[in-house]
Amino acid sequence: MTLHSQILGSGKPFVILHGFLGMSDNWKTLGNRWAEDDYEVHLLDQRNHGRSFHSDEFSYEIMAEDLKKYCQEHDLNEIILLGHSMGGKVAMQFAVTHPGMVSKLIVADIGPKAYPPHHQDILKALSKLDFSKIKSRGEAEDVLSEYIKDEGTKLFLLKNLYRKSKTELGLRINLPVLSKKIEEVGVALSENTVYDGDTLFLGGEKSGYIEPMDELLIKKHFPKARIKTISNAGHWLHAENPDEFYEACFKFLELR
Repeated sequence: MTLHSQILGSGKPFVILHGFLGMSDNWKTLGNRWAEDDYEVHLLDQRNHGRSFHSDEFSYEIMAEDLKKYCQEHDLNEIILLGHSMGGKVAMQFAVTHPGMVSKLIVADIGPKAYPPHHQDILKALSKLDFSKIKSRGEAEDVLSEYIKDEGTKLFLLKNLYRKSKTELGLRINLPVLSKKIEEVGVALSENTVYDGDTLFLGGEKSGYIEPMDELLIKKHFPKARIKTISNAGHWLHAENPDEFYEACFKFLELR
């Protein structure tokens, strides 16, 4: 089974991995900008997300192998690889496992350390969507509003809503497996793994996912890492300050 993707533009391959409960659509605006810069942009849906296949297996090692298979099927070599949050963990795992396949690595608002599970409230809210009763997006939004007050988070989650048939709605994510495997999302990058290529870590100023004390661990795994903060942005830094995010990536990609 191969991953679903959206491919934009032509040129040097640039692969982008979304975060937990996200999908390729989250990156379409920035993807189009990079496509105009002569990159062939591959926006992937990772397993159990978006339009990609559902599976009971879910770990960073397995998702890194999904990416390897995708690259082989599309004849992609020496890719630029960008991953956000969960996608950043996959990108790190892929880079340390298959360093020869990555020319430059960009990790958005996540570090190689372990993170405690913290998506339980969101998963609980999604589990309350009873599609035998809910027949419209508005009704789904009403249910989520009881549990999730942040408007941005709510709209992000509602992107997963789709019409399975004329009369039935559903979620694109594999909610049962992602809920069961939630511990996997926060695991640390394996000890003594190293990617020695050019690497950029971007953190949101208001996020807290990457702290100053994380620099030592980042440099241990990624000796050539640069760490930059995106101003006026939280965890969804690419959506909250897309221009600064784009510029930071552009400067890094232009380095020879």
